[in-house]
Amino acid sequence: MKAPATDRRMERREAKLAAILIESWRLADRDGLAAISLRDLADAVGLRQPSLYVYFASKADLYDAMFADGYRELLEFIGARRHDGPPQQALARFVADCVQFSSVNVVRHQLLFQRTIPGFEPSPQSYELASDFYVVAQRLAQAAGVATQSDLDLFSALVSGLAHQQVANDPGGRRWVRLADRVVQMFLADVEQRQQDTITNRRNQG
Repeated sequence: MKAPATDRRMERREAKLAAILIESWRLADRDGLAAISLRDLADAVGLRQPSLYVYFASKADLYDAMFADGYRELLEFIGARRHDGPPQQALARFVADCVQFSSVNVVRHQLLFQRTIPGFEPSPQSYELASDFYVVAQRLAQAAGVATQSDLDLFSALVSGLAHQQVANDPGGRRWVRLADRVVQMFLADVEQRQQDTITNRRNQG
């Protein structure tokens, strides 16, 4: 039985979208995210520039698709690694993996975690993928004893700081990746101390 024509058209469209995203990342690596040329992109995928608008209504829509694609890659990267075992060790491995992803995917790091494109805001649909990633991080942090939103915010800032330093000073390397375990140890020690201080204060007040 032949596949319906609509299915074949959808398959061709999805294949072209995938090719456009691949070339978009390649151009971003070459020229920088903000300098992606729609003319160069169209040439790379065998389209006339106006034909790109069949797939993306604007350059902002292209960035939105790249944002979603970047988070899908990050989720796949993290999902392929083991974060089991003792919670502190699992959290440290997760942090190291996040920083490593940024190290080898600099332009993805810039789009996902920095305000590289002035005025760009991801769509709610694309941002759901960022929320999915946050849930993974939150689950691992809570398993290691992180209980408050302020501690989660601090954890997020520490991971971002390591990744930003890695990208800025040693892209492709592991200089800040290797600090993940030490950072997590210091962070969790602080969390535990604050929790103990809170318990002590409550007892004293009671």
